[in-house]
Amino acid sequence: MKQTQTIQLARKSSPAQIIPVMFCFFAMGFVDLVGTASNYVQKDLGLTDSQANLFPSLVFFWFLIFSVPTGMLMNRIGRKKTVLLSLAVTAVSLVLPIFGEGYWLMLTAFSLLGIGNAIMQTSLNPLVSNLISGDRLASTLTFGQFVKAIASFLAPIIAAWGATTAFVTFGLGWRILFVIYALVSFLSVAVLGATPIEEERPDKASGVGECLRLLGRPFIHLCFLGNM
Repeated sequence: MKQTQTIQLARKSSPAQIIPVMFCFFAMGFVDLVGTASNYVQKDLGLTDSQANLFPSLVFFWFLIFSVPTGMLMNRIGRKKTVLLSLAVTAVSLVLPIFGEGYWLMLTAFSLLGIGNAIMQTSLNPLVSNLISGDRLASTLTFGQFVKAIASFLAPIIAAWGATTAFVTFGLGWRILFVIYALVSFLSVAVLGATPIEEERPDKASGVGECLRLLGRPFIHLCFLGNM
């Protein structure tokens, strides 16, 4: 029995499984490019402030819509498949602006980016808990947020480089940012998909009512209000 527990702990601590998860945390930071992209889109398309402000609002609106359904989906198909789905949606959202920057095209791209990120933020942390033992979980999640911040930090730098460099951006200008992050998304899908992860299946799938009833607990209710 002790030998089995030792093997399980070694499996949970395997760098070969943690590295693909860190790729996912990096991809989670892609949603923060919406601020930088909104400024460029407003300038390129001559949008009003109200039209430009719709982009970040639309991205984060999907967190409200998809957070609870994602939890239900995750219980049905598994955490890894849910994260892979989020990466796929994110990749599609980043590919669309490569073909143009029309107003409705960008609205669609940012909507998909918000949907993908909402699914990812709901499912990635539970996936990490399958790989890391309790005493190291908090530090791993903290490091994941550090990796996420790198993607957020690089977005305006890459966009500014693309906007001022014409030779290697294939005429895309600042939109080369989407090409680079799309490639990372596809790489994340491939790496995570090839990584074997043994998941703990839940006893039953939670419904919308069960999720909403959690707000009846004072601590959960205060956490919700704090986030709001």
